[in-house]
Amino acid sequence: MALSSNNSEAPVSEFFLICFPNYQTWQHWLSLPLSLLFLLAMGANATLLITIRMEASLHEPMYYLLSLLSLLDIVLCLTVIPKVLAIFWFDNKSISFSACFLQMFIMNSFLTMESCTFMVMAYDRYVAICKPLQYPSIITDQFVARAAIFIISRNTFFSLPVPILSARLKYCAQNIVKNCICTNLSVSKLSCDDITFNKLYQLVAGWTLLGSDLILIVLSYSFIFNVVLRIKAEGAVAKALSTCGSHFILILFFSTVLLVLVITNLARERIPPDVPILLNILHHLIPPALNPIVYGVRTKEIKQGIQNLLRRL
Repeated sequence: MALSSNNSEAPVSEFFLICFPNYQTWQHWLSLPLSLLFLLAMGANATLLITIRMEASLHEPMYYLLSLLSLLDIVLCLTVIPKVLAIFWFDNKSISFSACFLQMFIMNSFLTMESCTFMVMAYDRYVAICKPLQYPSIITDQFVARAAIFIISRNTFFSLPVPILSARLKYCAQNIVKNCICTNLSVSKLSCDDITFNKLYQLVAGWTLLGSDLILIVLSYSFIFNVVLRIKAEGAVAKALSTCGSHFILILFFSTVLLVLVITNLARERIPPDVPILLNILHHLIPPALNPIVYGVRTKEIKQGIQNLLRRL
């Protein structure tokens, strides 16, 4: 396999992804659980989408938002995991210049789209519990359509500069990416140019988007818990919390995994470099696998819809 030498001035036309530089024997052991999780994520999200599409009782704004989350999960999985498995199984480490930056764009934009979707779903639960009489007039199909346009446009606009800035850099020597995927920092640090602005933009944009979503989610649940604690009717508290329990669990898991990933990247010098790589892969795989399962298990309407779907087969 011919790689660009350190002294070469020829422009880079492709990159080579080296998963787990220090422990490449891990690849064979990891391929099986990653394959099973990938199939689980694809199957569970596809089942959820088909169930919501086929069941008329699920044609409501809350389930439309859940469908959007499933679509985002599917795209993220398909963007990352097949290439990772191709590296593990077939040693297919090469990725073209354009494909690398396309993957980078999808990962950056769709991750923040998921965060924004969680924020809209938190607002949906806030209206359902704090303003139940106004819920039908506020959370409508038109609201979901406008929310979807906002989610896609906001995160595309702010995420698009990340791969553009990286693609405009001059790659005149190394083309070996010590990662399984084309993250911004893993790729741009191979450049001959100064990448300070690239790193700064991703840091500011990422924390602005994810941070603002998290703040609004925390505010929504603060209002929800404040209202719930004032409910006096017997069993009303449990019923109110059950309506947002699944959503809260997924937000907690999404935020926790993301926080662990951020911490491990900040402490990169103190931990093996393969750990952040593995966590990055799992962050694109475990939440997509868990999201539809948590909702399917905890939501009676979805569970009933899946049962009805299975009877038709």
